[in-house]
Formats: sequence, C-alpha cells, structure tokens
Amino acid sequence: GVDPSDASPDEGVVEDLPLIDEKAVEQLTEGLLSHYLPDLQRSKSALQELTQNQVVLLETLEQEISKFKECNSILEIDALFSEAKHYHNKLVNIRNEMMMLHEKTTKLKVSGINI
Repeated sequence: GVDPSDASPDEGVVEDLPLIDEKAVEQLTEGLLSHYLPDLQRSKSALQELTQNQVVLLETLEQEISKFKECNSILEIDALFSEAKHYHNKLVNIRNEMMMLHEKTTKLKVSGINI
C-alpha cells in the first residue's frame, strides 16, 4: 500500500482551494472602493483646485512681469529725456560762450580800428 506520508506535498492542494465566491469578491471590491474612493475623490478635487490656483497665479505673474517691462521702458525714456536736457543745456552754454567771444572779438576789432 501507499503510505500517506509518501504523497507529494502539492497533491490535493487544488482540491483544497475553496471555490471563489464571485459575490464575495464583488462585495469585497465594493467595500474597498467605498473605503478608498471618497479620499481619492477629495484628492482629485484638491488637485483640480491647486491646478486652477496655479493657472491664476501664472496669469497674475505674467501681468506683473508686463508691468515691470512697461516701468522699465518708462525709466529708459525718462533717462533719455534727462540726457537730452543735459545736452541741450551744454549747447546753450556753448552758444552763450560763442556769442561772448564774438562780442569780445568785435570790440577788439573796433578798438583796433580806432587805434
């Protein structure tokens, strides 16, 4: 006879497995889903809100950057005008000096002719 202890350890395992109860699997799945789904949905809505906030933030940043660019342009224009004013003053001074020199040379010529 065959001694039961000689039997292969794998023998009879298949018969030992209980039949998979599909109803139980369905209920377990529903249980797991009902446990995790609310958290997942909350996470999803939180992520959506975060994404929307990021979009708003990016738009605001772009507006601020364009304002800075405008300010920079205004500053450059302002600097240009003050430089123009500076050179205008220089020209006015040169013209005044030229007129004084002209007057002096005219006086010298006149006094030279009179002598």
